[in-house]
Amino acid sequence: MRVGVVDLGTNSTRLLVAEVDGGNVEELERREEITRLGEGVDQRRKLLPLPIARVRNVLADYRRELERQGAERVLAIGTSAVRDAENGEAFLGEVEWSYGFTTRLLTGEEEAALTCKGVANGRPLDNGTLVLDIGGGSTELITAARCVSLDIGSVRLTERFLPSDPPAARELGACAAAVQKTLPALEPRKAIGVAGTITTLAALELGGYNPELVHGHRLTRSGVVAQLKRLVSLPLAYRRHLAGLEPERAPVIVAGAVIVEEVLRRYGLDELEVSERDLLHGAALEAAELPEPEEGDAPPGAYACC
Repeated sequence: MRVGVVDLGTNSTRLLVAEVDGGNVEELERREEITRLGEGVDQRRKLLPLPIARVRNVLADYRRELERQGAERVLAIGTSAVRDAENGEAFLGEVEWSYGFTTRLLTGEEEAALTCKGVANGRPLDNGTLVLDIGGGSTELITAARCVSLDIGSVRLTERFLPSDPPAARELGACAAAVQKTLPALEPRKAIGVAGTITTLAALELGGYNPELVHGHRLTRSGVVAQLKRLVSLPLAYRRHLAGLEPERAPVIVAGAVIVEEVLRRYGLDELEVSERDLLHGAALEAAELPEPEEGDAPPGAYACC
């Protein structure tokens, strides 16, 4: 079955079109746009009009791509920013009305479970593996025994602790301390990292983004420290031009790198394995279980761009 997944994330809006067959997810098309839906949510607890407009314009393009690809089911998922915002559920209702997607607001635990499901698709995960998923608003830590969702994402920490350009040493220290304070007691033997912060750090180390090289790359703690030192030495205008760093991710990559470093330090891990399979792939399996849409299900105004 051909399915589509739209991830309405805090920092980015992502699309996956995939064939799902017998529990296997074969990726056909993947896109990402930095839309910063969660801009200001940590302080105001509300999705703001400009970020919503950015997301809706991207969704219009994604809707056309889904139609072109012949997706039979489409699931749009809301994560940290949407669940933290007072108008988050209303926003999902507007998405469903305007674009004809089935929408689902994930709890932190559901997000963690779907991420683990996506990472494990096509490979076994042993009991000693920690899956680390760093988003814009939250970070998920997943092991065989626990799924923990923490309110320490790259956007949230940037807005709280890193106002200077480039960040000052005292700001970085406050950011690192906030991460350390929230990390639970776990005893992993190894780690797999997913999502934009981690794939970007791998791309920076590799000198450019190539998904085939990024997937499976071993990102060492010393490598993360080196990239973090490089990033904080540059003002934002210069960070935007680094090979492997998407310009619109540059404002929040420092906070994301701090989270990676502190997680590896806290659990005594020398490295993590980078994976391109993540929440999108787990959600694709959920999309395949959706009921078949009936003729005329698309509501009036469907597929509008604004």
